[in-house]
Amino acid sequence: MKLLLLSAAQGPAECCLAVSLAAKRLQREAESNNIRLSLVEEQPGLESDTYKSLLYKLEGDAVNELTKNWQGSFKWICPSPFRNNHKRKNWFFTGRVLIIDMQRLENELTDDEFEFMTCRASGPGGQHVNKTNSAVKATHIPSGLSVKVQSERSQHANKRLAKALIQKKRLEIMKQKESSEKSRRRLMHHSIERGNAVRVFKGMDFKEEN
Repeated sequence: MKLLLLSAAQGPAECCLAVSLAAKRLQREAESNNIRLSLVEEQPGLESDTYKSLLYKLEGDAVNELTKNWQGSFKWICPSPFRNNHKRKNWFFTGRVLIIDMQRLENELTDDEFEFMTCRASGPGGQHVNKTNSAVKATHIPSGLSVKVQSERSQHANKRLAKALIQKKRLEIMKQKESSEKSRRRLMHHSIERGNAVRVFKGMDFKEEN
C-alpha cells in the first residue's frame, strides 16, 4: 500500500494552511491522472480549514509519477492571512511517501492491545471521503498511540489499516531510541528542510512558480 503524507511539521498556522491548499491541488492532480485519493488520517491545525498533517492512500496506474512530484520540501510564498503586517512571507511544508506492508505490520499486534471507536469521516476529500460511520479511531493501549482512519469502505478494513499505521509509528519510535539522528529523518513529522524546495507555490490561489 502506498500512502502520501503532507505535513506542516512544527510550523505555524500559515504552514498548516499551506498543507490544506496543497491537499486541494493534490486532489485536482490526482483526478486528472485517474488516481483515487482517499483520506486516511488527519491532524487539524488550530485555525479553521488548516491541517498539521494529512495522510492519503493513492490507487491508480499513475501513482508513482504523481508521488514523485509530492516528495520533499515545498515552499508557499504568501503574506500571512492570520497576522497582519507580519514580515515573513515564506512558509514551508513537506511531502513524504510511505509504503506499508499491511500483512506484516498488522500481524505484529493483536486486537486485545487496542481500543476501537467508530465515527463519521471528516476532513478534505470531497467525494473520496467515506461519509458513513465506518471511520475508526484506534488507540494502542500500552503505548497510548492513536490514529483515526477513514479511507476504507468498512469498519473492518479501517481497523486493519489503523493497526498497521500504529505499528509503523511504534517501529519508528523504537528506531529513534536506537539512533536519534537517523530515525528523526524517518519520523512522519520530521523537520522541514528550508531553502531547498522541490516545488514553490504563490498566493492564496496556490499557483505553482515555474
